[in-house]
Amino acid sequence: MKRLTFAALAAAALLAGCATPTPYQPLGARTGVRGGFSEQQIERNRFRVMFAGNQFTSRQRVENYLLFRAAELTVQQGYDGFTLVDRNTDKHTTVQTYSRPFAPGPWGYWGPSWRYYGRFGWRYWDPWGYDPFWADTVDINTIDRFEASAEIVMFKGPPKNARDFDAHEVMRNLGPTIEAPPPPR
Repeated sequence: MKRLTFAALAAAALLAGCATPTPYQPLGARTGVRGGFSEQQIERNRFRVMFAGNQFTSRQRVENYLLFRAAELTVQQGYDGFTLVDRNTDKHTTVQTYSRPFAPGPWGYWGPSWRYYGRFGWRYWDPWGYDPFWADTVDINTIDRFEASAEIVMFKGPPKNARDFDAHEVMRNLGPTIEAPPPPR
């Protein structure tokens, strides 16, 4: 019994390690977690910045990481702030279907089942069979992933309008919410 409990806890811990949101990392980093940021220089002070999350990363987190990367890049380039010229967040939805592992097949199946006597005689029920309450033998999984992109123009000096961001202030405010990537495997 102790071995079974230990095995179940080990399996749960392993799965929990795989199911983590995208950390703040470059796109293509070898951390075992999908997603991250990238940028492309368009002009001397104009960049396109992008952050892609995995299926466990919320839209808010993706958008915050995009802003943090824009601020970090602005400071790295020697500027004080940036203006969002264009900004977009896309939602990518994937639908996957899986057959249930204990669904009836050519050789039968094993699973819990019950027989009971009802209004119309003896009935048979099992969670994987063809019953009015459990009629489907497939599981459907919907996966949403978010990707945010922005074109920014960097400037020196204080912000001048509502679309301008002070890069140091953005980094100071969003910094505590930024999760570093796990150590490489």
